[in-house]
Amino acid sequence: MIGLTTYLEQAQTGVWDVPAAFLPHAYFDSVVRAGGIAVLLPPQPVDAAIAGRVLDGLDGLVITGGKDVDPARYGQAAHTRTDEPRPDRDAWENELIHRAIDRELPLLGICRGAQMLNIAQGGTLHQHLPDVVGHAGYQAGGGIFSIVDVHVEPESRLHGLLDALDVPLPVPVYHHQSIDRVGAGLTVTARTHDGVVQAVELTGVPFGVAVQWHPEQHDDLRLFAGLVDAATRYRAAREQDHEHEHEHGQGHEHGQERDTP
Repeated sequence: MIGLTTYLEQAQTGVWDVPAAFLPHAYFDSVVRAGGIAVLLPPQPVDAAIAGRVLDGLDGLVITGGKDVDPARYGQAAHTRTDEPRPDRDAWENELIHRAIDRELPLLGICRGAQMLNIAQGGTLHQHLPDVVGHAGYQAGGGIFSIVDVHVEPESRLHGLLDALDVPLPVPVYHHQSIDRVGAGLTVTARTHDGVVQAVELTGVPFGVAVQWHPEQHDDLRLFAGLVDAATRYRAAREQDHEHEHEHGQGHEHGQERDTP
């Protein structure tokens, strides 16, 4: 059971033009094709208890792409090219990320999801990459994905998931922001030739991978398959723990019965 966070956008269908939860089909189709069951998680009011209750029903979590994260979350004023803030989604995903890490729930971040993970861990972003690299090659505009080559660290989990050779890996990107200062507990596992961070991993958890590119746009199921595999192991371990707790509880109850006059 894989949860995917969604956009909250003004959407049109038939005679209706209303705010709606929205997520491109490619995201949850990739989860399903990789063997998972997709559950959509639209932005909503949240606290630790609500996030925990949501995650109780999940075996894995995808933090998806979308609008820029509010720079106030990492202590910066907004760049003129930064999107209007979406505080509801920022707060929702931030709480889900923290609670997922606490319980070592398998986690995959995609584009904004990688940035959100970094910010949740105390990192910062470059708000407009053209100011840093001198070109707009990471976001062509018009909904057209650019293809860039990334270099994946050979000892990383990402390298194993992608079965990457020691050659650049072409990936589809559509982002004008990127990770600057890396958050606590994160390791950079992929960059482009000009140093832009393209992937990070959480250390100390069984599966915590986030990429700046869009595997769902490349019909590339390898990261989704890795997440579903990790989620399957997570679920099996959780069920085993519950069985042990149940057996222990029964034994304790039987013991009490034997001691009763």
